[in-house]
Amino acid sequence: MKREWLFSLIPLTIGVGFLCFGVYGLRHAGTLRRTGITAEARIVRHDVGRQDDGATYYHPVAAWTAQDGRTCEHSSRFGRGTVGNGFGVGTHVVVQYDPQAPHRFAIEGWDVKWVDQLFTVLGAIFTLGTVTILLVRLLAF
Repeated sequence: MKREWLFSLIPLTIGVGFLCFGVYGLRHAGTLRRTGITAEARIVRHDVGRQDDGATYYHPVAAWTAQDGRTCEHSSRFGRGTVGNGFGVGTHVVVQYDPQAPHRFAIEGWDVKWVDQLFTVLGAIFTLGTVTILLVRLLAF
């Protein structure tokens, strides 16, 4: 394999990574839609994450009582640069959670489906585009 073919691994790796992240999120949302239980929750704090470039992301931590009486407190998988008025500490929110695994949950209005859809579409474009180019190059030589 010639050296220029190795550069094809970059968009292919990015595409597969995006695709996996997006499909995981869409499956997660689908499971919650089919079997999820809705509960009233309260934002108890924000987990703060900092990126290498200095950006700060806030992940709200929701606490609720599950249907079986367990107390649940979990951080959202989505972080944002700012916390809106509706998601400050002490705010009451609605969560939808998986009764078998309450750590799989979504905060209504915070967790957005379009992010997973965007990653899935971008991942598919990068992956299919790179594979198509590689196949064309293989068949041409």
